[in-house]
Amino acid sequence: MIVLGIESSCDETCAAIVKDGTSILSSVIASQIDVHHKYGGVVPELASRMHVEAITPVVDEAISKANIILEDIDAVAATRGPGLIGALLVGFTFAKSFAWARHLPFAGVNHLEAHIYSLFLMDSKPDFPFIALVVSGGHTNIYHVTSYDNFELMGQTRDDAAGEAFDKVAKMLELGYPGGPIIERIAKTKDPAVITFPRTMLEKGSFDFSFSGLKSSVARYIHDNHIVTADEKAQIAASFQEAVIDVLTQKLILAAQHKNCRNIGISGGVSANKTFVNKLTQKATSKKIDIFAPPIELCGDNAAMIAARGYTMIQQGQLCHLDHDVFSRTKID
Repeated sequence: MIVLGIESSCDETCAAIVKDGTSILSSVIASQIDVHHKYGGVVPELASRMHVEAITPVVDEAISKANIILEDIDAVAATRGPGLIGALLVGFTFAKSFAWARHLPFAGVNHLEAHIYSLFLMDSKPDFPFIALVVSGGHTNIYHVTSYDNFELMGQTRDDAAGEAFDKVAKMLELGYPGGPIIERIAKTKDPAVITFPRTMLEKGSFDFSFSGLKSSVARYIHDNHIVTADEKAQIAASFQEAVIDVLTQKLILAAQHKNCRNIGISGGVSANKTFVNKLTQKATSKKIDIFAPPIELCGDNAAMIAARGYTMIQQGQLCHLDHDVFSRTKID
């Protein structure tokens, strides 16, 4: 089965062609970073308009790169939520119309489930059961994954997501957007132990996250110490990043031990942070736990993961109809 996948939940217009849920024939991503950069974050209305402009060319390019024709497409899958409503509507409506016009089955995919599915597009995949972390600008969630359809939510952020905290701290330091890659790059030059920022672990036994206190602590430090130089900003970036990584790492290993899992998979935009992946791998190895992280092209939002999840839904008859709509917030049920 050849599935056309479409993703437009935030600021990237994506289309992909995936065969049988595992083989990526093409994956195209149109980024809006240059549009939103000057605002220090995503402007929803601008994102929606850019999706409208990009959706048809991106889908055409994905079909061309896959070396197929329209008649070869057997099904369509698109992100249904969570995400920005205006942005979601562009991709979801396009996909729904495409499927209706060609009499194809259509699946509306949960964006968070799809991020977990990016782990199944790797050559080396985690065995069930495993612990999955979906960590991005909008989400920081831990799941216990027992099959291709069973995802038990163990913990989630109570305020800022990890990626959101990276972006906000980068904005405080006037480093630009998106903040994650910039902070990781400049943090490499400094010792993270120089400044001690708080590690919020919450109550004992909780797998939830909270990064608002860390963000506020960074803001106070910048204000109280009159931070202005590039060298000072790099030091704050290193110590802030270390605090986030410490919390993510400790929670993940505790979750794996709690569920007696020997595998941890991480996905989402923050999983592209190599400092995080390396430190998590080092800590997990000492506990005899294996770490799985997708390649860089599958870390952030992409349509290949949407097509992969859509494939299993279509196989099981979990289809969308013309009266189905998008949603902004949900948890995996």
